Amino acid sequence: MTSTKRIFTQCVTAMAVATLALAAGCASTSTQESTGEYINDSAITTRVKAAILNDPSLKSAEINVETYKGRVQLSGFVSSRTAINEAVAVTRKVSGVTSVNNDMRVK
Repeated sequence: MTSTKRIFTQCVTAMAVATLALAAGCASTSTQESTGEYINDSAITTRVKAAILNDPSLKSAEINVETYKGRVQLSGFVSSRTAINEAVAVTRKVSGVTSVNNDMRVK
């Protein structure tokens, strides 16, 4: 094999290894989201916050929303148990939500 072919082969191999490493870095694990999942979760969080904000019976400023792989966690303070139930019900109706973890408290 000539030295030019050898260098070309090494370059192609290095680029293939770099491509595989990059692709593996974007993959999801049990403790880390992929880039696509992060974007989807951000969209779900935004839709949940909007739904809570549009519900006149809820004080949205005191309800925090976090999403991880479609699972939504609600936390914060509300004025009644009814408000907790309403926030959970509103959240469950949002597209993309797979489950709701309720950590809200009554003031």
